[in-house]
Amino acid sequence: MIEVELKGYADDSVFERVREEFRLIRREYHEDTYYQHPCRDFSKTDEALRIRIRRFNGHFEAFLTYKGPKIDSVSKTREEIEVQINDPDEHARILEALGFTEVLTVEKIREKYYVEKGITLTLDEVEGLGKFVEVEALTEDKRKVPELVEKLKKILFDLGVTRFERRSYLELLLGRAEDETP
Repeated sequence: MIEVELKGYADDSVFERVREEFRLIRREYHEDTYYQHPCRDFSKTDEALRIRIRRFNGHFEAFLTYKGPKIDSVSKTREEIEVQINDPDEHARILEALGFTEVLTVEKIREKYYVEKGITLTLDEVEGLGKFVEVEALTEDKRKVPELVEKLKKILFDLGVTRFERRSYLELLLGRAEDETP
């Protein structure tokens, strides 16, 4: 599956517009722990491997997710392979036994909204980074990516987003840590 995604910086007015214009699906708490491959530098190959713990409405879900390199120069579009897991701690132990090392855990509160069939929008409050808005569509057809990117970009522009971000929350947090290192 190809995840077509655009992300922008948001403020209270963008959050308010989304809450007024779209239907809330649910509010979630995410804890995303990222891992580094023992033989391949994901920061150089533009890949990611994470365990996500998602809590909502008293429920708990966990996923192991691989994200491939971005496939265009505008969006965060990339192949995504995700499987549900029952015990994130045991899966983390397996990864570590195979030589993977934990990089960082990203924590965020996410509100997920329905835009139209196949398109969702999320409001993210990321610990240590602030507020963001993401709009996402999934496709199996790589040829549809440019058309979807334009459609998603228009949605964000219409919400008042003026500054876009291709880097992941992990990259932003790691960059911030580097900037703060003396």
